[in-house]
Amino acid sequence: MDRIRYITHREQKILLLDFTDCTAEEVARISDQVPDTVKQHPLESLMLLADFSRAQFSRESLEHVKIAAALNQPHLKRSAWVLTENLPKALYDSVLSFSAREIPTFATQEEALEYLVS
Repeated sequence: MDRIRYITHREQKILLLDFTDCTAEEVARISDQVPDTVKQHPLESLMLLADFSRAQFSRESLEHVKIAAALNQPHLKRSAWVLTENLPKALYDSVLSFSAREIPTFATQEEALEYLVS
């Protein structure tokens, strides 16, 4: 399964980062691949959805997520994350602080998609 792919929702192209059910090691590996895809887009042009449903995190994997989030920021028009109570708020807040971004979170992919295209 391709974990980094484009989907269309309401006729809008969205980059989906599918971290569902990933181990901490997979989260780190996928996160490392994301900036190469994102930087191909013009500044402030990309809508991005990261689905972390049931993903596992370690201190190391979270560092990879932080770096990717910071590197992606200039190219994003809008972004959203799906989290299923698997990332403690303090760790989520550390990603926001490091990346200097606001990243709204949602319980389901459908809610996040609706936010992105609204």
